[in-house]
Amino acid sequence: MKGKKNSIGLNVLHMFYSTALSSVLNAIALIVLANYLNSKDYGILSVALAFAMIMSYFTDSGLSEIVLREGSRKNSNIEVILSSYIKLRTILLVVTFGIGFIIIHLTTQSSELINMAYYLIIPMVLGVAMQSIGTTYFKLSEKMQYSGYIKMCSSSCLIIIILIGILLNLNSLLIAFMYGFAYFLAGLFSVFLILKEIKVSLSSPFHKELFSQFWSFLLSGLLFVTLPQIGPLVLEKTLTLSEVGFFAVAYRIPQALTQLPLVIAAAFIPVLFRQFNSNQMIKHRDLNILQIKVMGIIGMGMAIPFYYMSDTIIGIILGEDWVMAATLLKVLSLMLVFQSMSIALADGLTSMGKQNNRTVVQAMALLCGIILYFYLSNRIGIIGASYSGVLIEVIALGGFWLLNPHKWEIAKRALLPYMLYFGSSIFLLNYLLNRYPLISVVIHFILLMLLLLIDKELNRNLQEKLKRVEQVYKKKHVRTSKEVGGGL
Repeated sequence: MKGKKNSIGLNVLHMFYSTALSSVLNAIALIVLANYLNSKDYGILSVALAFAMIMSYFTDSGLSEIVLREGSRKNSNIEVILSSYIKLRTILLVVTFGIGFIIIHLTTQSSELINMAYYLIIPMVLGVAMQSIGTTYFKLSEKMQYSGYIKMCSSSCLIIIILIGILLNLNSLLIAFMYGFAYFLAGLFSVFLILKEIKVSLSSPFHKELFSQFWSFLLSGLLFVTLPQIGPLVLEKTLTLSEVGFFAVAYRIPQALTQLPLVIAAAFIPVLFRQFNSNQMIKHRDLNILQIKVMGIIGMGMAIPFYYMSDTIIGIILGEDWVMAATLLKVLSLMLVFQSMSIALADGLTSMGKQNNRTVVQAMALLCGIILYFYLSNRIGIIGASYSGVLIEVIALGGFWLLNPHKWEIAKRALLPYMLYFGSSIFLLNYLLNRYPLISVVIHFILLMLLLLIDKELNRNLQEKLKRVEQVYKKKHVRTSKEVGGGL
């Protein structure tokens, strides 16, 4: 691999700004689409997107995590591993299209939904597959700036192409096609970046270790991708398509923001694998606890404005036609807290070789989710669907924690103090400042910043990471200055 690997701090920095920008662009695309389409068309698009995301995962089937595991081993042949990865993904892509569209035809009677699925899924799944190969390679090489470039390219293409479609006054089917085509363009960009970094020979021998624990990774990854999509898929059977549209609008906002804590996960996971493979168990545990804390704080920070000001936010960005989504957004914002911390716990299990444990928890959460969505949406309607979304994340968090061999250390140093601090803050602010949402947001952010000062362990670790980033930046700056001076 060309070039030097980045530190965790530098990788987090690269991924954070790129993910923040791409999340903003994705949010703009969401707002523009919601204002252009009516609630029924948006509901149909949301169900088609759910199918697209699940099919996109099937083209990977957990292989990206296996590639990270294999590539982190000593003396691994990255060129052979990447070549084998591409071959397997090509086969899975063909199989996915065949099986996926058969399932769509068997499970839905709506011709509108079937047509939109074809227009959206084909370009989108192709594009996501190509993007995923690029991001996996750059995670492995620990050069996350390139993963950030792919992410920003995808979001930029999405907003530009959707705006073009709206300016041309295209119908919902063509808008769906352009949505998918944006992912395809970003996929081509991903391939371009890979070919600049590494020579890939498809004639190289196959790396058979990619099949080790393949089914466990397949099920785990499938469950991870399916969990956020089961809402629209199940609710399409219990609610009207318009109600599905309202739920989807509220759900897409925290779902899009989940990309920010995933930035932290993407930077930590290669190092967690490396530490475990090097038998550095204490370092692995402490690093995973740091990851839980950092991702938890980011999740809390994202949830705060949407919890207290959901009415105002929905009114400003989507207008009065979507006001029904405000209460749903308030409830669903809590997903960000639970999901951020559960992702970190799940990464700890995966990097310790306990992928089967992760799969069991995700399967349990998926089964509970299907039951909850059916039961609560039938009993109390669309608000029940939002409660279900949060309860699924609580179940997943509890399961990942329970199966972790360091669960009591994690509970004592991270989960219990952080959850109690956040929960008590919400309770007090709701009780004292219920009529003043903006003041509640400001005070809760101040309380969150105080947490950084109260937790000395976190404070010390963050300062160390920032110093390393600063040192790397200074070295690069000095080297660049010398090069420029030498050139003169």
